[in-house]
Amino acid sequence: MSDSKNKTESASREQDGLSDSINPRGLERLKNRKKKLTVDDYVEGIREGNRTILSRAITLIESSRSKHREQAEEIIEECLPHTGNSIRVGITGVPGVGKSTFIEMLGNHIIDKKQRKLAVLAIDPSSTKTKGSILGDKTRMETLANNEHAYIRPSPTAGSLGGVARKTRETIYLCEAAGYDTIFIETVGVGQSETAVHSMVDFFLLLMLAGAGDELQGIKRGIMEMADAIAINKIDSSDPIQVKQAVREYKNALHLYPEPESGWGPQVTTCSATTGKGIEEIWEMIEEYISQTKENGFFRDKRNRQSRNWMYETIQNRLSDEFYSDSRVKQMLERVEQNVLNGEISPFKAANILLDQFRQV
Repeated sequence: MSDSKNKTESASREQDGLSDSINPRGLERLKNRKKKLTVDDYVEGIREGNRTILSRAITLIESSRSKHREQAEEIIEECLPHTGNSIRVGITGVPGVGKSTFIEMLGNHIIDKKQRKLAVLAIDPSSTKTKGSILGDKTRMETLANNEHAYIRPSPTAGSLGGVARKTRETIYLCEAAGYDTIFIETVGVGQSETAVHSMVDFFLLLMLAGAGDELQGIKRGIMEMADAIAINKIDSSDPIQVKQAVREYKNALHLYPEPESGWGPQVTTCSATTGKGIEEIWEMIEEYISQTKENGFFRDKRNRQSRNWMYETIQNRLSDEFYSDSRVKQMLERVEQNVLNGEISPFKAANILLDQFRQV
């Protein structure tokens, strides 16, 4: 066989994604991408820890197509017996606090020192105009993204209330079924999204900075009340006096709130995600919280309440989806909306007109 023919065939293989330089695992991933998978294929792949198949299953969950949604629900049901065995941690903080750096440092610590498997679900803000999102968390957590015991999944908010991806809960289940015993959920920032994240995690961590003005001004009371711990980050580059002052202010603020139902007294600590100082202590604190709440029964009670709330929220989401996808509603929506804008009918009457149309059999 001539050299030119060899080169031609080699180029053809590379174009098809089958280069000789690709290892067997790479070839397997390419086959998984092309193959149309059944529900059993998905469940088997997820249970085996196949990250390519896990990603494809999550994409099904995030899809708005009814066919995809039905298949995703079947996958979740099959995976359900293998879920619930993780520690779920919500991590939020003001912009610039260093959430991604913190998550990478803490994630590498628990993988290397605690032999845990970590899934990071990074909620990425979607543009309300273009519906696009940045999805850059893998580039911000480069070493963690390359760790075989970690899985990072950036998910766009897609305009959902509070900036939390609508399908994050289902994604948690799939990650647990894939063997990830620790789930981190990183939120967009301090705002409505924290309420939604709090409803799906066991431990809620608020990251803050010292010396950034009046530390308590930009924080809603509800965020502080939800926090199981506050960690003041970037102490390596902060004034020690300001750090001590911030710790004192946060502790005083937390003492003003009623004692949490969990029986856990929210703690204030300091750390540096850059140097790693305080990171080990934060994980030990999380483990202490999990142990205490499992012992007093709060852990199970909270998980049960979360499951109940997820059911009702799923009903609301499904009804909303069915309403807006109804062909009769679609035909009338723009015209009725214009009538409201022209002042011809009230918003309340417009809503009733559309709902009546939707209810017609």
